Amino acid sequence: MEESTHDGITALVGHLEGELSRAQQHAQLTTTDDRSLIRARTDVEAVASWLNEYRHSAQTLRAYRKEAERLLLWLKAEGEQGRESALASLDRERLEHFEAFLADPQPAEVWIGSVRARKQPQWRPFRGPLAPASRRQSLVILQGMYAWLIEAGYLSRNPFRLMRDKRRMDNRTLRIERYLERPLWDWLWGRIEAHCEELAPLGASPEGGVSRERFVAERQRFLFAFAYLMAPRIAEMAAARMGDIVKREGQWWWRVIGKGAKLAEIPLPPPMLEALVRWRRLRGLSDLPQVLPADESLPLLARLDGTTALGDNQLYRLIKQTFTQAAADMRQRIQSPGDASELMARTLDQASPHWLRHTAITHQAQAGVELRFLSRSARHSRLDTTSRYLHAEDSEWQQQMARHSLPTPGHSPDAPEHDS
Repeated sequence: MEESTHDGITALVGHLEGELSRAQQHAQLTTTDDRSLIRARTDVEAVASWLNEYRHSAQTLRAYRKEAERLLLWLKAEGEQGRESALASLDRERLEHFEAFLADPQPAEVWIGSVRARKQPQWRPFRGPLAPASRRQSLVILQGMYAWLIEAGYLSRNPFRLMRDKRRMDNRTLRIERYLERPLWDWLWGRIEAHCEELAPLGASPEGGVSRERFVAERQRFLFAFAYLMAPRIAEMAAARMGDIVKREGQWWWRVIGKGAKLAEIPLPPPMLEALVRWRRLRGLSDLPQVLPADESLPLLARLDGTTALGDNQLYRLIKQTFTQAAADMRQRIQSPGDASELMARTLDQASPHWLRHTAITHQAQAGVELRFLSRSARHSRLDTTSRYLHAEDSEWQQQMARHSLPTPGHSPDAPEHDS
C-alpha cells in the first residue's frame, strides 16, 4: 500500500479520536429527526456515538474502539482501491474478506507494528494476525455495534447477523493456553530477582537517593509480583493507588473497580504484602499504607518521579520489553534445535501482558485454590469461565491413562481359549 494510504489511516484515527472527544462532551441523543436518534452525519461520528455509550467503562471502551477502528481503517483502505467504504456497504461477502484480513493483515508494514503511542507515526492497528478466538471477539463486538446503529436509525441492515455458528471459534478452546508454565515462570521470576540483587551494591545515587537503575529494577519486580499474585488486568494496574490497599478485621485487601465497573476486594497473600513493603521502603514511604490523603492518592506503579502513575500503554511496553529481553537470554541457553530452551524462548516471544493474568489464575488453580475462591479472585461472573484455568487434573489423567498400554516386547501371552 502506498505511503499516502498510511497517511490517510493516521488521519482517520485522529478524526475518530476527535469525534469521540466531542461525543463525550455533548449529548448525542436527539428527537429532531424521526429517522435517526443520533446526531451523526458520517460513519466516524456514528461510531463515536456508539462508543460514547461505554465512556464510564474505560476497559470496555478501549476494546470496542480498537475493533471499530480496525473496521473503519479497512474500509478506508478499500475505498482507496475503488471499492465502497461506508459502513452501510458491508455485505456478507465483504464480511468474509474482512474476517480474512483480521487473520492476515496485509501489507504487514502498513498494518502491523510494535507497541507505540497512538500519536506516533509508527503506530499500527495490529500487533500481528488475530487468533481465531480474537477474530470471533472482534466480529461479536462489531455485530453489537451494527445492532446499536440500526436501533439508532443510522443503518438499516446488519450483515453480521447472517454469520452462521458464530460460537464455533469459542468451542475450539476448552481451556486457557496462553500462560507461562511453572518452570518458565520460575525462571523468569528468578531472572528478575537476580537483576535486583546485582544492583544492590550500586543502588544508591551519588546524591544519596535511589539510582534510576535500581528504581526501574525494583519497579519491575513489584510489577511482576503484583501481576502474578493478584491477577489484575492491565487497566486495573494502571488505576491502582496505595489507598486501594486497605486493612479490614486485621487482614489486608486490595480494593479494585474491575470490568463492568464492579467493586471487589481481593485478599493480599503474604508474598504480596512483603513485596509491597519492599516497594514502599524504596520509595521512602512507611512500610504499610496509612490512612492519609497523600498515601491514598499515590499510584501503586509510578514513573521515575514516584508520584505520576504509569499508563496502560506504558505498562504494556514495560511488560512486553521484559518478555522480549528474557526471550533473548533464554536463546543463549539453547543447545540443540527444538530443545526446551528454544520452546520457552518462543513462548516468551509470543507472551503478552494479559498472559500474566492467565498465569496467575492457572497457577492458583494448580496450587489447590478452590474454584469458588478462584472465581472471586479472578472476578469472573461465570464459574465455567474460571474452570477453563483448571489444568490441575491433567497430570492425574496422564497417570491414569499410563495404566493402559501395549504388550511388552518378548512377552508371550497365553493363547485365548475357545468354546468347544
